[in-house]
Formats: sequence, C-alpha cells, structure tokens
Amino acid sequence: MTDEVQMSDAISGIMDICKATRNKHLLWFGKLLDTHFTGIIAHATYKISAGKIEGINQKIKTLRRHGYGYPDDEYFFLKIMDMSRKPYVRNQPSHKI
Repeated sequence: MTDEVQMSDAISGIMDICKATRNKHLLWFGKLLDTHFTGIIAHATYKISAGKIEGINQKIKTLRRHGYGYPDDEYFFLKIMDMSRKPYVRNQPSHKI
C-alpha cells in the first residue's frame, strides 16, 4: 500500500466519523475535508506550497499602492525586479542609531 492510499483511507475514516456524530461542527469539518481532499493529498505527497508566490503577489500589491503615478509600466516592472532582489528584513528599525 502506498502512502497516498493510506493517507486517503485515513482521511476518509475521519470524514466518516464526522458524519456519524451528526454534530454540526464536525459535519462542517467533514465537508471541509471532502471539498479539499485532493489538495490535501497532493500537498502531503509532493510538499509543494504556494507561499512564495503569495508573498511575491503581496509585495507587488504593496509596491503598487505605495507608488502611485509611476511614469510607465516598464519602470513599474523595474521596481518589482529591484524589490525582489533585496533581502527581506522583518521589523526593520525606523532609523539608524
């Protein structure tokens, strides 16, 4: 038995338990597992995340909000390239001491 089959059997068992309880919260959780079933199995199997893409999208949105009035699209894309090369510093101090 492969890991995917064991995992899908385990999740199916959890969904069956949720349906058997008839508790509205567990029914909601079982429905949530059912709708995201293939995504859960794919993520557990291949360990792929969309986190980096979402982070880049957030940086682009922030850059677009802060830079109202760029001269043209080419300059905006250059700013995106420049922003992506800089290291990210969390909680950057507001001034140097």
